[in-house]
Amino acid sequence: MKAVIKICALLLIFNLQSCKNLVQNTKNQQLTTVFDFSTIEKFRNSKSKGLFINDYDNLFTTVQINELSDIIYNYNLKTTRQIVLVTIDNITPYTDIQKYATDLSNYWGVGTSEKNNGLTILLCKSCKKITIVTGTGTQLILTDEICKKVIDEKIIPEFKQGNYYTGVKNGLLELIDKW
Repeated sequence: MKAVIKICALLLIFNLQSCKNLVQNTKNQQLTTVFDFSTIEKFRNSKSKGLFINDYDNLFTTVQINELSDIIYNYNLKTTRQIVLVTIDNITPYTDIQKYATDLSNYWGVGTSEKNNGLTILLCKSCKKITIVTGTGTQLILTDEICKKVIDEKIIPEFKQGNYYTGVKNGLLELIDKW
């Protein structure tokens, strides 16, 4: 009789553990944002046009876009490293700008596949957020700490003064210098 009770108890524990794992797996799957950037026209076409600056939030003048593009283009020619700057007005359906930028970078294929040498700067003025995401090859040099320091010391001080172009340009030049 004790053996039957022990077997039933073990089966009950095993079933409860299985249910717990199922609930945890379901919970983890729900936390992952899944978004298909190809469903939005501006994201679908931008990378294929070879644009380094994607100013969807219209923060920069044409002259400023051209100047930033020239800096990035010339750097790319010298090094084959790719930099993309994106401004957007929201990060919906995401809540994490870093995840948004990473997913967008992966969708566009920023950097070469052999070297994984891409860098994306994503700015959401209305969210008051900016992030820099790097490919794994880039991250060997431009660590998360370096990128955070560039944001905190070069970009944010200018943003606080309303100087988005100057902040982005200063940050971009600092990243290129350190890279």
